[in-house]
Amino acid sequence: MALATVYSRTRDGINAPLVTVEVDIGIGLPSLSIVGLPETAVKESKDRVRAAISNSNFEFPTKRIVINLAPADIPKDGGRFDLPIALGILAASQQIPTNSLAHYEFIGELSLGGQLRSVKGVLPTAFACNVAQRQLFLPHHNAEEASLISQLTVLPASNLVEICHHLQALKQVSPLTPSQQLNTSHYTIDMSEVKGQQHAKRALEIAATGGHNLLMIGPPGTGKTMMASRFPTILPPMTETEALEAATIASISDQGFSITQWGLRPFRDPHHTSSGIALVGGGAKVRPGEASLAHNGVLFLDELTEFDRRVLDVLREPLENGKISISRATRQATYPANFQLIAAMNPCPQGRACDFKDHCHCSLAQQARHRSRLSAPFLDRIDLHIEVPRLEHSELQKASIGENSQTIRQRVSQARAIQYQRQHCSNSALSNTTVDQHCSLKPTDKKLLAMAMDKFQLSARAYHRILKVARSIADLAGSNMIETNHLTEALSFRDSPLLQNPQLKNIVKR
Repeated sequence: MALATVYSRTRDGINAPLVTVEVDIGIGLPSLSIVGLPETAVKESKDRVRAAISNSNFEFPTKRIVINLAPADIPKDGGRFDLPIALGILAASQQIPTNSLAHYEFIGELSLGGQLRSVKGVLPTAFACNVAQRQLFLPHHNAEEASLISQLTVLPASNLVEICHHLQALKQVSPLTPSQQLNTSHYTIDMSEVKGQQHAKRALEIAATGGHNLLMIGPPGTGKTMMASRFPTILPPMTETEALEAATIASISDQGFSITQWGLRPFRDPHHTSSGIALVGGGAKVRPGEASLAHNGVLFLDELTEFDRRVLDVLREPLENGKISISRATRQATYPANFQLIAAMNPCPQGRACDFKDHCHCSLAQQARHRSRLSAPFLDRIDLHIEVPRLEHSELQKASIGENSQTIRQRVSQARAIQYQRQHCSNSALSNTTVDQHCSLKPTDKKLLAMAMDKFQLSARAYHRILKVARSIADLAGSNMIETNHLTEALSFRDSPLLQNPQLKNIVKR
């Protein structure tokens, strides 16, 4: 009898638990069985491994082979275990040495000819492998992604033979040298392309400064989608930690991770027919949804009122907590979802001739039905509400002379640096306790805010969010204290026709 042990990892949300592949070759009728809760793709690996070993000029043992994937209570899926299973069989049959296997981890799908094919979810595996202080063998196509973990020794290979020669000390596989730099500013679009809409641009700058959620309301063709798509270009550059978190979510998703997006803030814009599971995640294998894929980036919901109300309401918890916990009968997972929500909508059903002005042709019942698609608790979690009116023809005919994204981004980054120096987080992440500490008001401004709270029956959540927005406006102005003009501007962003607060302007002007 012969026994060999090879290390690999499976996928479990954003984690990569260690899987010990134990291969036992004993006396008995020729057979190969895989135990340890393997799913269909893992069970099928026996045929791929048999052909790959034979076509790589090795001998496949004609004995009783038992492969155990431990621990047995964690499901294993995908073709990533082909490579460790093949190496375990070769080591147990003494065709390759077993003394050095403990220093490596292996993932990769095998073709029938022994070539290595790429797998998904490499980043969590690379991170966990680095923590375990082992080296990682994987397919060439996944090597750049794994090399984002800078301290990890990544050994890319094209086929089974290369790895065997390395273990036999015949020809060493060269480690991949990390060369990827954070792609922090290489955008193909720019805010300077947006004509007019200075008020909306100001709101976007404030939202970027403090990490606030924003809703744009206006008729079609006023630039709402155009501005939203350029919003990531004015956000502060991602740190390496933020970039790794976003890349990890993309790596375990069905779409996979593209190295060209390394360091760029995610921008997700799901269609309004998306389901609740598509937005927050779930399914039989508990995959991340759009909210998690937008982690450390932007989730843009265009045509907001066309979304199902129940679908929008599933975003209330991640908007508040920055994470999503999904429980199913057999699996549970928690995914980060710290995104900025940018939403856009038409002001009424017919939209084109309506700006909430007197000439709107929609009835009061139609307008009420249109607004009722958005629940009050959902709207309460959006800090800034702005109108985006139509541009005059003279504005459209002017050349684009607005500020470019880089200029706005510098101001935003400076204000964000002030926040982290003062409170170690963005203004939107302040707790209720720290709001009282960092967002104090003068006595006259407290009376102004109290009047707005009483007259319009604003919630405690709205109270704290107004203070956070005012703090962001003060940071942009370089002010240590929140002044009256900062507070009045923050209050003006709650003056939305959607919230039915037409008198708010009168209070702000006082």
